[in-house]
Amino acid sequence: MSRSANPSVRPSVVIVGAGPRGTGLIERIAANAPELYGDAALDLHLVDPHPPGGGRIWRADQSPLLWMNSTAEDVTMFTDESAELDGPVRPGPSLAEWARAVRDGEIPVAPGLADALAALGPRDFAGRRLQSAYLSWVYERSVAALPPSVAVHEHRQRAVRVSGPRDGRQQVHLAGRPTPLPADLVVLTLGHLESELAPDEQELSDFAARHGLTYLPPAFTADSEPSALRPGEPVLVRGFGLAFVDLMVLLTEGRGGTYTTGADGQPVYRPSGREPVLHVGSRRGVPYHSKIGYTMDGERPPLPRFFGPEQVDALLARTDGFDFRRDVRPLIDKELGFAHYHRLFTAHPARTRMNWPDFEEKYAAAGPDGAALRALVGAAVPDPADRLDLDALDHPLDGLRYPDAEALQDGLRRWIEADLARRHDPAHSPDLAVFLALLSVYGQLVRIGDHGPWWHGFFSYLASGPPGPRLRQLLALSRAGVVRFLGAGTTVTADARRGVFRAESASVPGESVEARALVEARLPEATVERTRDALLRALYADGAATTPTGLLAVDPVDGRILDRTGLPRVLASSPTPGFARPGGPPCTGGDPRHPRRFALGPHTDARSGGAFARPRTNAPAFRQNDATARALLTFLRDRAALPPAAPRPAVALVRPAPTPEDSHAADQ
Repeated sequence: MSRSANPSVRPSVVIVGAGPRGTGLIERIAANAPELYGDAALDLHLVDPHPPGGGRIWRADQSPLLWMNSTAEDVTMFTDESAELDGPVRPGPSLAEWARAVRDGEIPVAPGLADALAALGPRDFAGRRLQSAYLSWVYERSVAALPPSVAVHEHRQRAVRVSGPRDGRQQVHLAGRPTPLPADLVVLTLGHLESELAPDEQELSDFAARHGLTYLPPAFTADSEPSALRPGEPVLVRGFGLAFVDLMVLLTEGRGGTYTTGADGQPVYRPSGREPVLHVGSRRGVPYHSKIGYTMDGERPPLPRFFGPEQVDALLARTDGFDFRRDVRPLIDKELGFAHYHRLFTAHPARTRMNWPDFEEKYAAAGPDGAALRALVGAAVPDPADRLDLDALDHPLDGLRYPDAEALQDGLRRWIEADLARRHDPAHSPDLAVFLALLSVYGQLVRIGDHGPWWHGFFSYLASGPPGPRLRQLLALSRAGVVRFLGAGTTVTADARRGVFRAESASVPGESVEARALVEARLPEATVERTRDALLRALYADGAATTPTGLLAVDPVDGRILDRTGLPRVLASSPTPGFARPGGPPCTGGDPRHPRRFALGPHTDARSGGAFARPRTNAPAFRQNDATARALLTFLRDRAALPPAAPRPAVALVRPAPTPEDSHAADQ
């Protein structure tokens, strides 16, 4: 192992972002260090104004009413036997197993969590405060697992810039700190960030300011300002996903409303009188599908089948590039269909007219035009309700018109009731098979890079919806008149003549709703161009590449940030153009990967769906974390100057007084 010409300089890695993604990276560094780094000295600097583990999004100081949207048994931060890693698997407890260990006295936690822990079962949805405690424990465990020669320094500040040559040490500049942190390597694990308003959002904000209206732009709901929404007044809400569910909770239970159980066993809402009236709409016009309320028994679909490494390799090897809608979407559709019909034929054979081997052979041979596939399914699956129609799933209200707003309310309540019934009935277990296929597809798409906005929205709508109890509460709020549905194809305009916002939808032609308040119920778009994060803006100005939709371009394997120099575009005429990836066309201007800068998370084009994952799903985030950790340690071992190992000091906390620039921060 090489020795430094200046033994006083310890190698260092700066990780910007102390939430779940940064924590997961530290866990992988600890797991891989014995093999790749031995007992050599290393400083790990963790930069984030928020406490490590949870970061900003999963911090402890948010409303106890807010839940996760995954059951406790479906949340883990640890690798298992399913993980395809070059590094070692280091098993650890899921959230449910951790909670049980805490109850059994095996793991100490801070006071105030006893009631939540006592009530949490494996199939329950934990509060976000409890998840924050779990993530903090994972962080402490990961730090403790590092070799004694590795020191961890926490900086409760905000990184604003990275400087330094490609072939030399980097400098990470922190708000409020006069001297930068020296770094051999820098990793951004920034999570969900705030953004400047898009042009149409800015127009609505300016209109609100001129007319004394309220406009809440896209934001993490726990950081928004719903106190500006007045009791009893109509509020237009654009967005029907998880951000809306959080807003709904904060404006109802958060303002003193309660639920009781009616004679039919369903929740009945008792208003406090402090709630506004929420008029909610979106492109689809319906909420995200309920989380599935049963587990898979019997044979699982063997995935991947039609969209796996072989197919992705073929796409990346094409010298003419590829188009997502033309070349990738048909493979995804066939993969999801395969999972659906595999489960239908193996678990519910009485609902089919063909044996599975014959169907599988013909399904595999069916061409991409869809006609042969439709004929096959029509002959083998007699009930249309058992056939998978992805377009109908994606646009459930297309073509439906209601005579008036009240008919729409009744229609949407029936839709939600039907969704709840189906998602909790194992007779519809092909839905769960499709869910597993969605996870598999997500893992493959990481290698492709930026594939446009459709996939992530479709995945979230089908696979990342709210807990069933939340949709039952939504029904109760609808019956109580606190929530009103706007329908599909919702549009909002600024009515200058009346000085209000006006919403219309395709579901009830000719009717509109006006209000003096508008909420954009969604997260800000993860674009480098509009981010408020000074660090990302500076990286872009320094030459970092972005994709056509504004994501930071990275190597999909280890997360190295790509430079614009030497990075060719492929398929510039494609509706979803992208950048060349390893295995694709060679870069004519040299290797675009920055040797010392890495990025992981939703602001990159290798976003993997979440920093934590379901157990036994070979989670893409865990694979990326492992590859990045190994790249970091290998770089330091082979190319950096390593001084003799020294005992690790206690974790160093650097906590200056907050500055105005610390108003938003990295989280995952």
